[in-house]
Amino acid sequence: MQQGDSLETDRLAARAVALPLMPAPPTVPRRPFDVPVTRLSSLQSALSTAIAGRRVFVLLPFAMILGLAGYVQLPEEPSPLALGGLVLLALGLLGALRRSMQVLWAGLLTAALLGACLLPIHGWLFGTPMLAWPAYGLFEARVDEIVSATDGDRRVIVTALLPLDGTRAVPIRKARLTVPPQPPLAPGDIIRARMRLAPVPGPILPGAFDGQFHAYFAGVGAYGSATSDFALVQAGSSYDLLRGVELLRMGIGQRIDAQLDGVSAAIGRAMVVGDQSAISDETRYFMAQSGLAHIYSISGLHLSIVAGGIFWLLRWLLAAVPATTGRLPVKRVAAVAGLLAAMGYMLLAGGLANVPALRSAMMLGLIFGAVLAGRQALTMRNVAIVAVVIIAIDPASVFRASFQLSFAAVVALIGVYEMPRQSLPVLRSWPGRLWDTVWATALTSLIAGAATLLFSAYHFQQTAPLGVISNVLVLPVVGLIIMPFAVLSVLAMPLGIEAPFLLMMGWGIDRMVDVATLVAGWSENWTGNPLLTGWALLIGLVALGWFAFFPGRLRFLGPAAALPLVLIAGLEARPDVLVADSTQAVAVRTQDGMGLISGSANSFVVQAWIDHYQWDITEGFADLGCDSLGCIAHTPDFSIAVVKNTAAFVDDCGAVDLVIARMDVPRFCSGSQIIDADTLARGGVQWLAWDRAAARFIIRAAIPSITRPWRVVPR
Repeated sequence: MQQGDSLETDRLAARAVALPLMPAPPTVPRRPFDVPVTRLSSLQSALSTAIAGRRVFVLLPFAMILGLAGYVQLPEEPSPLALGGLVLLALGLLGALRRSMQVLWAGLLTAALLGACLLPIHGWLFGTPMLAWPAYGLFEARVDEIVSATDGDRRVIVTALLPLDGTRAVPIRKARLTVPPQPPLAPGDIIRARMRLAPVPGPILPGAFDGQFHAYFAGVGAYGSATSDFALVQAGSSYDLLRGVELLRMGIGQRIDAQLDGVSAAIGRAMVVGDQSAISDETRYFMAQSGLAHIYSISGLHLSIVAGGIFWLLRWLLAAVPATTGRLPVKRVAAVAGLLAAMGYMLLAGGLANVPALRSAMMLGLIFGAVLAGRQALTMRNVAIVAVVIIAIDPASVFRASFQLSFAAVVALIGVYEMPRQSLPVLRSWPGRLWDTVWATALTSLIAGAATLLFSAYHFQQTAPLGVISNVLVLPVVGLIIMPFAVLSVLAMPLGIEAPFLLMMGWGIDRMVDVATLVAGWSENWTGNPLLTGWALLIGLVALGWFAFFPGRLRFLGPAAALPLVLIAGLEARPDVLVADSTQAVAVRTQDGMGLISGSANSFVVQAWIDHYQWDITEGFADLGCDSLGCIAHTPDFSIAVVKNTAAFVDDCGAVDLVIARMDVPRFCSGSQIIDADTLARGGVQWLAWDRAAARFIIRAAIPSITRPWRVVPR
């Protein structure tokens, strides 16, 4: 129980003892829509208790996230002077109200406005002009990062692109390139190649992952590939810290590949050095269906096992030596060792580029810092501090699934941890301890799964209904076999005796994959879910903020109210027509899914549509007629013409409900809704739903506005 709750209870008890007994007031019939006064009093009391306990602080990251979302949703880029003026106005309001209770809400308003300013500031510091048209030629460039590496190719981030032999310069800071697997590369190397650079593609659907947005704030202005003449011109400096860490990661990965193969090697590299490039699509599917995909992505689970294991082991060893027990602060020494282990593992996982690992390392830093200071470590305030720092460092990460999933899971787990619970007896039998471990694992998986359900459904269009079962079966293997032997193998590598430890780690990974395959089979046809809109994310964010703010059981009211609200306002309608911007694909809804009246079912965008909607999109359409001028498709509700030749406009305009033309449409074309080349260039993929009442299409563009700085402006 919170201290404020205890004081309030004592005060009410004292008043009850002091006051004489009075007859009960007469009962007044309550009208059907009256709200019980006791419930309002409970809510007011909980609000007062939360404010008195300074829990408004935990709402700061939520306010900043709302500010960021508001900035992104603006139809036009706001003026920097307008944003700065609003922030100054909020700061002035904050100063004027500093002696009143309204200062708390003024502080949240200020945090929201500061959040709205973070992305423009971040873009000014790290953003880049976006390449608007393809570029070809001979370039030299510096390798900044190895994103992934397979036997067939590598993806690298390069900067300082220098054009050679009369090649036109490109005004971008960085580019993401696909290059051959040889020769070996590391950060700091200078490479030369004939390159093909292309604009960063936009989202494949309205509300889908926006590659242009995230590339812009990462400084990446183009995607491309090395087409020929690829060569290493100059190796980087041996004094480059990032290069040294990357070479260490590559060396550890090669040691893992030397002892393991197949799935165990791929997942082993992912869990030790954060390289997921070798994990096959089949393995990813089984892990996702069973709710175990989070295990091969280095985050709080892995860092907690490594840092906590080092903390526990060193504390046990020092406590076992009488000479150190009385002379050294054993707990603090172990906390420092655990903190160093967390920092080292974060570097192996990719350093600052791995935001989940960075976020987890910062949380562990606060926990071990609290241990050093002798204070409580697991608090909602610490979660808020880490979230605020991460948002300030990388505000664009707020819109990634990894941030949302981990933030929701941590808030939920800490919130449940804060709840009053019955103390367990000190002496427990081994069966009792085993049951406690299984129960704690199941409860943790259930809490984290429930907290992340909405966000995973929005981003991945699937859920893992049997994820609790798979996590209960697998997490003991991860905590007792895979991660401990992974740590021991890395420590043994300088001595060259890592083989037995890696083999044991690989055995644990194989058992984990066996469980994933089994549970994925049980979950077959159970993992689909309704499509969700951005409103569902907003509802989830508000519910999560309610849960974090209120102490006690009242905190569960927010998540409980979120479910009906999502069902009312958060469900996404399925389209009747989809039109791709960069390919010829045009898909029309059928009884069993969608059929293509133009384009190929094997194209990237069509495969992305299939994954998103979980529909079959097949080539061909039942009522489709094509000739040299174009194609016309008829459905019971509407008709569509796909124009291939300008001569078709005379016959099609006004005769069909929708005309799709990847060329300029003449002015005389009227009577039909039109999607032309300019519409596709500016709006990207087009999403259409037929409105029977209006006998027209509702049209939504994947790119609502090209005025934002991260957009590729058509030329």
